[in-house]
Amino acid sequence: MNRPDSEQPDQGANQDDAVWLDLVARLESDTVAIRPDPPASGEQPAAGTAAAAPPAPQPPSFRDFDPLGLAGTPPAELSAAERRRPGGDDTPGADASPEGPRDYEMDDDGGEFVPEEPPSLAGTEPLTMLAWLGAVGGPVALLLSAMFWRSAPLLAILGIVAAFVLGTVYLIMKLPQEKDGDDDGARV
Repeated sequence: MNRPDSEQPDQGANQDDAVWLDLVARLESDTVAIRPDPPASGEQPAAGTAAAAPPAPQPPSFRDFDPLGLAGTPPAELSAAERRRPGGDDTPGADASPEGPRDYEMDDDGGEFVPEEPPSLAGTEPLTMLAWLGAVGGPVALLLSAMFWRSAPLLAILGIVAAFVLGTVYLIMKLPQEKDGDDDGARV
């Protein structure tokens, strides 16, 4: 079996780490070093060619690449009053643009919303109360009987299901059949 010796360090891992660190260092540097091609074997560079060669243009660095504009600070957003203020040509409010969704100020009257009191359950129709008890209590009773009363007789289970079905059907039948034309459904 060809098993690597555990005492020797993995040379491939060291080489990968070195390549990774080199890549990170090149990406984080402001300028990228361009290595000129080495002359062919046996050739000597001509005298004066190194001094006469124009400098190579520097490629943009990694820090210059910002297509979304996230590197700089975000532009300051003006308030509604500053946008409406007439001014010279250099102010953003100088053009006569239509008002936008942020060009207003809130008029807060200081009053708090107080919901109305819900109606009392004492005046509820008894049949409606039983229907709600069957529609809500049926599934809860089935869950509790499945957890704690495993040997419940079939007649008890069928009674709970029947109470749920009858209560739900009664509540659905009690819903209004026609929509009021003046009522848009909004309540304040």
